[in-house]
Amino acid sequence: MWDDAFPSFLIGLREGLEAGLIVSILVATLVRAEAKSRLPQVWTGVLAATALSMSFGAVLTFTAANLSATAQEAFGGTLSVVAVAFVTAMVFWMRRSARHLSGEIKQKVTAALAMGGGMLVLTSFLAVGREGLETALFLWTTGRAAGESAGPLAGAAIGLVLASGLCWGLYKRVLKINLTRFFTVTGIVLIVIASGVLGYGLRDLQEGGVLPGNTAYAFDLSAHIDAGSWYAALLQGVFNLPPAMTWLQVAAYVVYLVTVMTLFVHGVRKPAAAPRAAAPAPAPAKTAEPAAVQAASAAAQSAPARTESAPATKDPAPAGPAATAPAPAAPSGTDGPSDPSGERRGPSRLRPVWLVPAAVVAVPAVIAGLVVAFSDAKPAAGQTVAVSETDCGKGFKAPQPGRQTFQMHNTGNKASEVYLIDPASNAVYGEIEGLAPGTTRDLVATVGSGEYAWRCVPTGGKAVTSASVRVSGGGSAKAVLPLAESELQAPLTAYKAYVDAGLAKLQPQTAKLQADLRAGDLNAARADWLTAHLTYSSLGAAYGTFADFDAKINGRKDGLPGGVDDPAFTGFHRIEYGLWHQRSASSLLPYADRLASDVTGLRTAFPTQDFDPSDLPLRTHEILENTLQFELTGDTDQGSGTNLATADANLAGTRELLGVLRPLIVRRAPQQLAVIDADIARLQGLLDAAHHGAAWTPVGRLDAAARQKIDGATGQLLEDLAPVPDLLEIRKSA
Repeated sequence: MWDDAFPSFLIGLREGLEAGLIVSILVATLVRAEAKSRLPQVWTGVLAATALSMSFGAVLTFTAANLSATAQEAFGGTLSVVAVAFVTAMVFWMRRSARHLSGEIKQKVTAALAMGGGMLVLTSFLAVGREGLETALFLWTTGRAAGESAGPLAGAAIGLVLASGLCWGLYKRVLKINLTRFFTVTGIVLIVIASGVLGYGLRDLQEGGVLPGNTAYAFDLSAHIDAGSWYAALLQGVFNLPPAMTWLQVAAYVVYLVTVMTLFVHGVRKPAAAPRAAAPAPAPAKTAEPAAVQAASAAAQSAPARTESAPATKDPAPAGPAATAPAPAAPSGTDGPSDPSGERRGPSRLRPVWLVPAAVVAVPAVIAGLVVAFSDAKPAAGQTVAVSETDCGKGFKAPQPGRQTFQMHNTGNKASEVYLIDPASNAVYGEIEGLAPGTTRDLVATVGSGEYAWRCVPTGGKAVTSASVRVSGGGSAKAVLPLAESELQAPLTAYKAYVDAGLAKLQPQTAKLQADLRAGDLNAARADWLTAHLTYSSLGAAYGTFADFDAKINGRKDGLPGGVDDPAFTGFHRIEYGLWHQRSASSLLPYADRLASDVTGLRTAFPTQDFDPSDLPLRTHEILENTLQFELTGDTDQGSGTNLATADANLAGTRELLGVLRPLIVRRAPQQLAVIDADIARLQGLLDAAHHGAAWTPVGRLDAAARQKIDGATGQLLEDLAPVPDLLEIRKSA
């Protein structure tokens, strides 16, 4: 998440500071002119700009979400390129205008005061609205590149809050910032980030079919770079540099970065033009200038090296209300006179004060809602498709490409499984399990180009398949090959043989632990305890397969009334507690005897125990879930400090499961399997680093960085293992 936050943080900080400086100067100028009654007009313009920017972001988000897969790529790519153009123009404009921003804004405010309240609203709206629209577009682009919104939104929020604090400090004259240098440095960083956004946008256009070269890769390092590593996440999240890039992406990245950076740096090195001398003005009566005006002037300039006249009192326009342009006379037919600040007075004012602010928020929101509601890209209304044990897919017609919702209505007398499939390969695009008779449920699926049909599998009946329809004009849609229960029989047999061999190995190991304690050799018992415990931990069988045996063999003290002294606390962890808490061998021997007896009983019972084939894919994920929860927190450590050794054994069990399931996963998601393999190698390397001969570093003694890496690698592996159960879910449509 935080890897994706930095670009949005930087854009939020820069754009927020630009908008904040402009608002600060507007407010300070009005305060200087003793026209505080006009401040609501400034805030109305700011509110209108904010509402417009948020509405623009909503239009981008919801209209794009309704496009077909190909259209989404083209739309996103186009806006990414537009965002790069805006950001490029912004960094050059701010580099050029930072030093003279105060004078320009003051001139606009003076003109607006002369022309009336509407112009003051418009001035603040235009000044802030540009920054808001650029921010909304850039946030949408970075969020799409990141594939999630939490990181970019969090980064932008932090940047905007920090920018607000800086503007307040500048306004109150409690801090000074060399803004010229600030905007130069952040401009350089943004140009680098924009290079990556440009490459990402062009890649989207290639995937959307707008540009050629979709498969012409300049390099592809996916097989050599760990996608879960910190450096890969940093490069992808901050600079939009993926492991694989096409020739067009590389060329655009290099050309943009070299050209724009050269022009930007060359412009920075040019000496600033000397300011034009202002015509001498009659000296006004000396009045005390508000600190806000001086702060606003200072905020718009480089603090140590200003190019305008340093004291604000030397501005051509004299301070005080007498120096402001006279307010125009009220047109005939208006009610009430005007005061010097331009506000009409009198009891005949009929417009409520809240009307204009409410309108400027409501109007953009309503327009955005109408755009989203009536967009040509929105999906067609959901089809109602009838299913039964004799007629599947009645009323089905070719849908539009994109994300579609089908209302599935069971008109039969039996509950049914319903699948949207590719009739050629039986691949499943969407499914509903257990659609009861007489009920209607929504099935949501993404539709691309290809053949589609419905398959209904009623309870106790035969599968029925509808006539197929062809969809054209869309991109490719993701489907999962169905899996029959029979396909899991071979992996299940192989895994059961692995567990049976492990139990056969475990039995003499626990007997040796018995013999050590009977002989009173606690040192040998500690070594043999670890050997036996790691053998058991590598079987990955703590999820019901071993029935009640697991609680006896590897149970924890958690939840037991007596804790470590509770009679129900037995097995490996009870013996561990005694061995590392100076208990005598004779006191631990009864527990070793019981452990050996339970292991023998498990080995005898295992071949006849029920093992649901559908549980097998779940174990790939569940074993390491327990590892993260219990071993990597040190929760199960009873004194031996061998949690990382147990985690290593759990990883070996996971690797074994993936080995027997590999042929099924390869057919469905070969790229996912490559990512998982890289994750396992990364975690294995981290665990190996904590293994020193026969000793393991206890979890509690790991330094913060090493522990964070192990936790992060395990979490990433779990995330990449999460799709495996869905990929290998048994589907009756097969």
